[in-house]
Amino acid sequence: MLLDMAKKRKRRRARMWVHPRNQHTNRQEDFHHLVAELGLDNQKHHQYFRMSAEQMEELLSLVGPELRRQSTTYRAAIEPKQRLAVALRYLASGDTFRSLAFSYRLGHSTVSNSVHMVCAAIEKVMMGQLLPTPTEDMWEEVAKGFWEKWSFPNCLGAIDGKHVLIQKPPRSGSQDFLYKKTFSVVLLALVDVDYRFRVIQVGDFGRASDGGMDRGTLHVPPKGHLPGAADVDVPYVMVGDGAFPLKPYLMRPYPEHNLTDRKQIFNHRLSRARMVVENAFSILASRWRVLYRRINLQPTNVDSVVVAACILHNFLLEPRDSARLLEDAQQHGRQMVPVRHMGANRASREAYNVRDVFCDFFNSPAGSAAWQEKMV
Repeated sequence: MLLDMAKKRKRRRARMWVHPRNQHTNRQEDFHHLVAELGLDNQKHHQYFRMSAEQMEELLSLVGPELRRQSTTYRAAIEPKQRLAVALRYLASGDTFRSLAFSYRLGHSTVSNSVHMVCAAIEKVMMGQLLPTPTEDMWEEVAKGFWEKWSFPNCLGAIDGKHVLIQKPPRSGSQDFLYKKTFSVVLLALVDVDYRFRVIQVGDFGRASDGGMDRGTLHVPPKGHLPGAADVDVPYVMVGDGAFPLKPYLMRPYPEHNLTDRKQIFNHRLSRARMVVENAFSILASRWRVLYRRINLQPTNVDSVVVAACILHNFLLEPRDSARLLEDAQQHGRQMVPVRHMGANRASREAYNVRDVFCDFFNSPAGSAAWQEKMV
């Protein structure tokens, strides 16, 4: 009798390491069939993973060592390329972990772990190269690009914020609640003329700090001369829309009422320069469509997904591809939810003076553009 009871207890303790549905993965899963076929058709591979097979192999060479795990007697470890494939498909489609688990014949926890592992590996291995700590030389290069391409001098980049929608987090309060009865984390980004993210800030649970990024940590150069006006020194500035407060280092448009022609010219010049950040967000979300979805992850994991998407954006940035993704976003009319209010607009006299200096410059012989009079 005691022997029978012991056998029953032993049977109760037995657990499945691998679900029967997933035991024949080498013959059934997407990774060993669909992905192999996609490798023969670059266009389809790009549509499915949002990158070419060559780009995926390069990415694997960078993050693969971080994804390798030891096989055990009970089950074989998931190979790095398969973990990467699962994570890229999640970013590209926004499909649920359950849907991906069925598609790849993997367990739900394996899919979840793969996505988190890949995003963490991308941040760990690639952040230093693709989103490096800013330097004065970097900002001077960015400013040169804005002057040459968009006729806006001393510009550190275009800044904007978007909401990344999430499921309601456990024990969340009203601070996470948006006006459309949704929850989000905020992605704040500073972008250069080539749609490259130079600085990002992720988190804040649907809120935004007063004016956005802390300029004191960005190693911004001291004041510089305006082109052709050696006697005029102004700070290096970011350009944003009316959602941002006016600061000595952050320019926003003049209010629309009772605008003079001079102020309209300033607003138009600022708007042209600022469009790069709107385009960058369109390219980002058009490639990584998980950003159009309501993400059902803990906020810290959402942050990791968003950071990884931004790093991959910089990794894959290429003019022809960017143009195609922009066209796709415009055709479908999809966009991320904008942040409407980035802090109180209690501008200082210095901030007003800096904006007026730029306005005077744009209406001077040294700073005017031949086409600008037609825009007012």
